Amino acid sequence: MVLLAYIVFIIWWALKHGKTENSDDYFLAGRNLTWPMVGLSLFAASVSSSTLMGHSGEGFISGIAVFNYNWISVLVLAFFATFFLPFYIRSGIFTMPEFLERRFDGRSRTYFSFITIIGNVFLDAAATLYTGALIIKMIFPEAEIVWIIIGMAAVAGSYTIIGGLSSAINADMIQAGILIIGSGLLFFFALNNIGGWDTFVERFNDGFWLKLTRPFDDPTVPWLGMWVGIPILGFYFWANNQVMVQRVLSAKSVDHGRKGVLLVGFLYLLTIFIFIIPGLIARGINLFGVENLPHEIISGSVLKQEYGINTDQVYPRLILELLPVGLIGIILSAMISALTSTLSATLSSVSTLFTMDFYSKIDKSASGKKKVRVGQITAIITLVIAVIWAPYIREFDSLIAYYQEIVSYLAPPIVGTFFLGLFWKRANGTGAIIGLFSGLFVAATIMIMKYVLNIELGLHFLLLAPILLIISLTITVIVSFFTQPPSEEKVRDNTWTVQIWREETKEMRGVLWYKNYRIQVVVLILACFGMYAAFF
Repeated sequence: MVLLAYIVFIIWWALKHGKTENSDDYFLAGRNLTWPMVGLSLFAASVSSSTLMGHSGEGFISGIAVFNYNWISVLVLAFFATFFLPFYIRSGIFTMPEFLERRFDGRSRTYFSFITIIGNVFLDAAATLYTGALIIKMIFPEAEIVWIIIGMAAVAGSYTIIGGLSSAINADMIQAGILIIGSGLLFFFALNNIGGWDTFVERFNDGFWLKLTRPFDDPTVPWLGMWVGIPILGFYFWANNQVMVQRVLSAKSVDHGRKGVLLVGFLYLLTIFIFIIPGLIARGINLFGVENLPHEIISGSVLKQEYGINTDQVYPRLILELLPVGLIGIILSAMISALTSTLSATLSSVSTLFTMDFYSKIDKSASGKKKVRVGQITAIITLVIAVIWAPYIREFDSLIAYYQEIVSYLAPPIVGTFFLGLFWKRANGTGAIIGLFSGLFVAATIMIMKYVLNIELGLHFLLLAPILLIISLTITVIVSFFTQPPSEEKVRDNTWTVQIWREETKEMRGVLWYKNYRIQVVVLILACFGMYAAFF
């Protein structure tokens, strides 16, 4: 009853706040969001159902190592807010590929937009539906997985397609609160079940369980990969990913966009407690009833085959085992929040990318109303494809199991192109597109060797990411040097200079210290390293 009431409320609330008058309203919520809305929406959109399962499952397998992805990403958010975000908002762009066209040319825009749409449809949307269906099926085992997928798609699509980004973000505001409160309640129930914080620490204080710094050969996060690999993935996810950045582009000003990004940074520091540690506690309370489970890292596949433990079930099992009936509805609502927020963000991303990067070039005279209609049709088609594809993901476990790894192969060339575009005036369109395709070729070669020919390269994927970055950067630089320099128009408004920093410094002289984003960035960075030091 709680779950049903929540679903009805969230659809009503989202539709009530929908905006469809023109393309700015539909795709970017009128570019009028305040920083709390930006931050909470970013948090809700970034936490998918697979995130809940993945974080708690990794906590069960290897302790808190997976938190390295989160705290390093917070440092990336601080860098993004300081340097890249002002260019994105002031340029008035709708999509990330559009920025590449302004800085380079249409070839880079088309390449990145196409890659993003394919990934959004077949990985993000379909995987979100499938993993969410797995969670709900564990709690309602008699339900057919196909009908669960259709039901979830109908919930998220009902308000995103009709009301656009404004509906999605207003729903995210509620869903972020439910997600944080619900996951926080589960953390306290789990902690109480194991006997409190001191008992938990005593139980796992030996070895590696509560340590973020891992050996070089650690299968989860080797220490060098933490420093050179995760920042690349983090920058791609937070600063190049249309699903995330679209919320930032909706901010009413650069200042509101920055503070929204910093807010999600502070919220992400909580994920070690509300997502990861409950998974480790599940191991300490013997959630699966397996006697004599070795006190060491055992891969998820071995746990499943030899001990009958499916780590994807850790989070829902904690809900069913530890919570009273009334609270189960609240936590289920939190899980539905994670799913619908991510799915609605993905739908909004695909509809914006297709409409602004492809359709607008075909019909250059299209009105705002017509663009909205095209965006709605695109979202419907995306949802239908995702619903059809989602059940088949069970046949291709690698789509989920290796998602992070695949991104680590595809992201470096894109990240390198954005960095060179913003910080090096000599980078040109020819260098950018050849660098992108060269990186894609090397990434495809690695994936064929590993997944088709079964050839192991002997390096963790977090260590391969910087190698791919260096290769694509080198090619872009060489080609740019031997071809025509970019026009002054391409460079002038799309590259960072020291003068920009000086002008911002002058503007902030009269700003109160607690409203100064630079002070907030410093506090966030100190909080990051404080968290790292606490679990070093």
